[in-house]
Amino acid sequence: MKERRLMIAAPGSGCGKTLVTCALLQALKEMGKNAAAYKCGPDYIDPLFHQKVLGVPSKNLDTFFTGEKQTKALFAATEAARGGDTVVVMEGVMGLYDGLGGVREEGSSYHLAKVTGTPVVLVINARGMGKSLLALIAGFLAYDTEHLIKGVILNRISKSYYGIIKPLIEKECNIRVLGYLPEDGRFRWESRHLGLVLPDELPGLREQLSALSRKFQETVSVPELMKIAEEAENWNLSSESENITKEKMQPGYEGADCMNDAVKKRGKNAPVIGVAMDEAFCFYYEDNLRLLEKWGAKLVPFSPLRDKKLPEDCQGLLLGGGYPEVYAEQLSANREMREAVRRAWESRMPMVAECGGFMYLHSALELDEGRRQEMAGALPGECRYTGKLVRFGYVEIEDKKGYFLPAGKKIRGHEFHYFDSTDNGGDCVAVKPFSGKKYDCIMTGETYWLGFPHLYYPSNPAFAENFVKKVVHRSEVNK
Repeated sequence: MKERRLMIAAPGSGCGKTLVTCALLQALKEMGKNAAAYKCGPDYIDPLFHQKVLGVPSKNLDTFFTGEKQTKALFAATEAARGGDTVVVMEGVMGLYDGLGGVREEGSSYHLAKVTGTPVVLVINARGMGKSLLALIAGFLAYDTEHLIKGVILNRISKSYYGIIKPLIEKECNIRVLGYLPEDGRFRWESRHLGLVLPDELPGLREQLSALSRKFQETVSVPELMKIAEEAENWNLSSESENITKEKMQPGYEGADCMNDAVKKRGKNAPVIGVAMDEAFCFYYEDNLRLLEKWGAKLVPFSPLRDKKLPEDCQGLLLGGGYPEVYAEQLSANREMREAVRRAWESRMPMVAECGGFMYLHSALELDEGRRQEMAGALPGECRYTGKLVRFGYVEIEDKKGYFLPAGKKIRGHEFHYFDSTDNGGDCVAVKPFSGKKYDCIMTGETYWLGFPHLYYPSNPAFAENFVKKVVHRSEVNK
């Protein structure tokens, strides 16, 4: 099966990667193509745009989280499972070469493109630039040791100047210029401290994307983009996706061999994990959810904003990240759900809470305007808005007490939050992979893992296995 794919990357943030990615995905849909998307790096919001607005399947790929072999295997497994003639669009993160610490290749868009053999199209914010565009492009091409950059799209440039600069770029840089997008206020989406605002918060977004797609197809050569996608390295997806086992995952992980047996034994008695999923809690890595299911869990979504009780037969809770601060008043007003979550905590129901979910478990959120909203009250402390990033970036986490991870083993994750807790916990130690800086974090116990870091379970699948085992134990005890 020929896998057509390309990556939309840029010299830096704010150049229009999401804009071009969404425009291309919408155009492919309108052309009757099967499209799929991936987001490079740990960001949650861009995949939500791909999925919720465009209806295109999307997930994250991150070479820091899973290394070269497993990242390629995860990509291959997903594409092999589709079994169709798919056009894959990968959306880059930050600048093309920006990886760990801003200076290492690992974790960068370029590293992912290199690992997966994916050609790159560079989106450049041309506003306020003239011939300097050539110097910028030439510099990026000089760093491209694998010769992956196959084309350029200019953003925020007039039609008349595009006609002048395009032939100069193609002649002097020897690179295809595939088109442009003009300056248009309709196609600029708002941001907040964690990135773009959520799709549900942008009125008329689908209509905007339809208009964007029409403009994109007028000013950018989609046939040329398809030719570039055809140039992707051709490899056997089925072969690459086989046996994503312990040697391709965390070194020393011994659980993969018994995964299928565990699932078969559970059969119809799959343990139910309630997953908080609404506008306030929507930051989940797709691979995390699928790994819990592979270990035999049944995931049932519920809304802390609107539901009055937890899902029926719920024996475990997963409270993901999101924007609880934006919906703090509604969360506080739903007293029935807050009490249900607190009772679940008091009954020692197995529980994993990350970032926004961790904030929700506190007694209250203190917001930037000085307002205070009551939360679930499972934890006695408060979370307060600091006005700045508290901790940011990739981390490797070790469970000091071994409740969720084998002794001495680590799981990888990411932190990005402006709130902080009066008690962040100290049962784990986090290490910054670039600087080596260490700090204590997270509350863990026999039945709980609560803290700010977002985890990527495939970086140590034992975490998902142990969480499901705790839920299974709970369901058996309660029979």
